[in-house]
Amino acid sequence: MTLGIIGLGLIGGSLGLDLKRRGYADVVLGVEADAVSAAAALKMELVDEIVSFDNCIERSDIIVVAVPVGTAVRMVCDILDRFKEGGYRDKIVIDVCSTKEQINQATHYHPCREQYVSTHPMAGTEYSGPWAAMPGLFDGRACIFANAEESSPKALKTIEQLYDVLNMRPIHMDATAHDVHTAYVSHISHITSFALALTVLDKEKDEKHIFDLASGGFSSTVRLAKSNAAMWVPILTQNHDNVLQVIDTYIEKMQQFREAINDFDGDKIRELIESANRIKKILR
Repeated sequence: MTLGIIGLGLIGGSLGLDLKRRGYADVVLGVEADAVSAAAALKMELVDEIVSFDNCIERSDIIVVAVPVGTAVRMVCDILDRFKEGGYRDKIVIDVCSTKEQINQATHYHPCREQYVSTHPMAGTEYSGPWAAMPGLFDGRACIFANAEESSPKALKTIEQLYDVLNMRPIHMDATAHDVHTAYVSHISHITSFALALTVLDKEKDEKHIFDLASGGFSSTVRLAKSNAAMWVPILTQNHDNVLQVIDTYIEKMQQFREAINDFDGDKIRELIESANRIKKILR
């Protein structure tokens, strides 16, 4: 098995690391546009070789596209074109992007669509680049397979085995539903973290001791604000409609808190907090 990974950041690097260590891949090829990141990935043994895009397509049995979603849409289509032109009927391409509807629409009518498996491993941290890659990142997490019925049974089984090696739980989902759900459970978390960071940074201009007083609660809440803009700009623009709907709901809830606090309405504040406490039954 020769695995090719295009984009050697947190997700791509961690995939290469564990799939080689756990015996799934004999050779891991890496494609990385940034020379410093490429050198780091090679030195850290996230990949065995750094190769060109063309060489990766030619040599790899499975190609993982681990680049920002805006680039991934074009890249997956380009790779499928190359499969068709080269007569590569046994190769498989997957992506690991956190929005799925646009990329599935773009590939839907491609003659090699069955060689593409649309996935989203639900794992990550606020850090980016090959330096953020770590073993065991995916263990115990869920992996979404979007529109799996459009992939060939053989390709789907192969990629399910790949994620099984990473100890991930497979969940099959429609691409449109996926984007709605991730807007609520992932994308809004990042937006609120960015907004909180901006709020505190604005106040810090006048109050020099805010960060001296910051506790663990603040650190955990604002942690996601460290996330890379290059990754999040295309995610939020691609999932535009769903994200706006979630933001509107979030603003509505914030307004309820504001009005209750403004009115010194302790009963309403308690009601809102206790309603929120129900999340404990879901997240343990």
